[in-house]
Amino acid sequence: MRKMTSALASYNGKALKFELLAKCSKSKARAATMTLPHGTVETPMFMPVGTQASLKGLTYDQLADLGCKICLNNTYHLGLRPGQETLDKVGGAHKLQSWNGNILTDSGGFQMVSLLKLATITEEGVKFLSPHDGSPMMLTPEHSIHLQNSIGSDIMMQLDDVVATLTTGPRVEEAMWRSIRWLDRCIAANKNPESQNLFAIIQGGLDPELRKECCYEMMKRDTPGIAIGGLSGGEDKESYCRTVNVCTDILPDNKPRYCMGVGYAEDLVVSVALGADLFDCVYPTRTARFGNAITKHGVLNLKNRKYATDFSPIEEGCRCPVCRPKEEDSGMGMTRAMVFHLAGKETAGAHLLTLHNVYYQLELMRSARRAIMADEYPDFVRTFFYNWYHGDMTKYPQWAIEALKTVDIDLLA
Repeated sequence: MRKMTSALASYNGKALKFELLAKCSKSKARAATMTLPHGTVETPMFMPVGTQASLKGLTYDQLADLGCKICLNNTYHLGLRPGQETLDKVGGAHKLQSWNGNILTDSGGFQMVSLLKLATITEEGVKFLSPHDGSPMMLTPEHSIHLQNSIGSDIMMQLDDVVATLTTGPRVEEAMWRSIRWLDRCIAANKNPESQNLFAIIQGGLDPELRKECCYEMMKRDTPGIAIGGLSGGEDKESYCRTVNVCTDILPDNKPRYCMGVGYAEDLVVSVALGADLFDCVYPTRTARFGNAITKHGVLNLKNRKYATDFSPIEEGCRCPVCRPKEEDSGMGMTRAMVFHLAGKETAGAHLLTLHNVYYQLELMRSARRAIMADEYPDFVRTFFYNWYHGDMTKYPQWAIEALKTVDIDLLA
């Protein structure tokens, strides 16, 4: 491992300190520490999603035991229930959910568009009908920030004008410029700049020139961190990688880069190579509820009857609380057969798989970080894909091969 004498780049904000410690000598992969009001986060980092102040299937003590330092809450859902008044009374989401780690909240804008059929976007904000009684409601940049102030999140996201990923034409540019104007309103509305960080969100669809222009405009606002938004919405992987590459080529070295909505293991490994630091997705918890386990050899559907008499752990060598031997000399953790027995019949099955999957995602990023610190990330990437595809290079996805070439990693070497 190479010695680090000082940060390669740093940022010291009111409520965020970012120190870039290592960069891959070939790709754009980075390792950094990000200090927030509720502790230090080591990047690259996958952030589990606890939509309604609750990570489905886990307690927050369990999440902390997995080594998680930051998770997500959803502003839209918390604004509906328990509501802003309750959040103000209890003193924010950290107290409500008994979580001493960091919280990142989205703005609520994505849910306006993805969940509600009757939402319309104007310069004022997002108009929609209440899912409870059908009454007209409005989410403005100011209201989004005030809700996030009540939640008390360590990182808040600006309200942005979200369009479907595959949208083309003038609507994409309109949404980009509106997102820039809304960021200005969000900055002005933030009541707690000393304790809550507001991140900008880069928009611009799949148009590289719009993305570049948005990056430069958002950077002028000097927010503590910047997110790449508007992706993971059905675009092809080539377009996704190209867009991330365009943004990370421009974004500053001394601030965290958050790639929103990314959670598949392959996407995480490639996105780190492309220069992104933070990721989130419901995938590891959601797929657990369908009986799926994420392992270094791919995804296993443990509802499959072939596992009924498989007495090996979910993944050999995994140190999650499910796979790890309960007594070090026993050599026994939870078996695939037991998970098969529980999956689909008992809630404990989803609970066990959630523990395993969240640990897998966290450990994948911890391993990536160690490889970057040792300047061995290209080898890490090649080993990951070799294991994921059981050594069959003919099955490697072409999008990954081509994307990694752009950052000087030959996946087939």
